Formats: sequence, C-alpha cells, structure tokens
Amino acid sequence: MLQCTAVTQAPYAEALLALATMEGGPEHPPDVVEAEDFVLCELGDHDESAEHAAHLWSADTPDDQDLWLLWSGTGAHRVHRLDVLRLCPAVLRELATSTVTTCAYFDHHPGPHSFSVTDPLGDLIAEHVHSEVRRLVSEEDDPGTLDAPDAPDTDAP
Repeated sequence: MLQCTAVTQAPYAEALLALATMEGGPEHPPDVVEAEDFVLCELGDHDESAEHAAHLWSADTPDDQDLWLLWSGTGAHRVHRLDVLRLCPAVLRELATSTVTTCAYFDHHPGPHSFSVTDPLGDLIAEHVHSEVRRLVSEEDDPGTLDAPDAPDTDAP
C-alpha cells in the first residue's frame, strides 16, 4: 500500500510544550521541531474517517511510548492534537532471512502496518542518493575522469 500524502504544519508552541513535558522527552525541544516545520502523514493511504499521523519523538522510557502529531480536516477546519502513544506490537518475521521488522506506528493505528506501506518519493530519493554514490565511487576508481587536462585551443592564432 502507498503512503498517505497528507501534509500539515506542526503546531510549534504546542509541540514544544508536549516535548518539554513528556517523560523521556528531548533535553532541548527546539532541536526537534522548528517554527516552520511541516510533517507528512506516515500511515498507509486512508480515507477521511481516519486521522493522519506523524511521528515527532521516540521517548526514552521503558514502556515504548512516542509523541505523535495527529490531525484531521483541511484548511480552516483542520484540527491537530499531540498524543503520547504506545508503539504497535506487530512484527514481521521473515524466516528465510531470519529478519524481524517491527511496526513503526502507534498501537491500534488505522490501516496496514508500516512494513506494508511504501513511500515512492522516499524510494526515489534513496535511489538518487545511491546512484550519486556509485557515480562518485566510480570517478574515484578512474582518476583520469576528474581532472582531465584541457584540450589545446584550436582557435588560437
């Protein structure tokens, strides 16, 4: 399933207060959220009956609770709320590779778990970064391509 594409501006003052007062919150909340920050819904594509959700902070507590920004509506009818929620306990176990992937969302989230949601834009950015790294590595392996001598000027008198 594709990731939801809803975006909203983080309510700065409310987010700072929530970060400063939550158990296991950051030492310096302004390092986490800035006045003009926008967040993208991280859930799978969903209908208007479900709230959008963006993860803001992973609390350093033994009970695995994180700060989430949840919102619904659009324009002047948009409503935000900040909530500290437990992590979803779902895991995906791949027996062939012996890997375990945990769901990155909050408990009782709507829709599929995070390991079933794809982010095409994130995938595109990651592929671009990987291709640039491959290009830079290949240029380092072939130093003649970096600083090739200038060709003689054939138009000179």
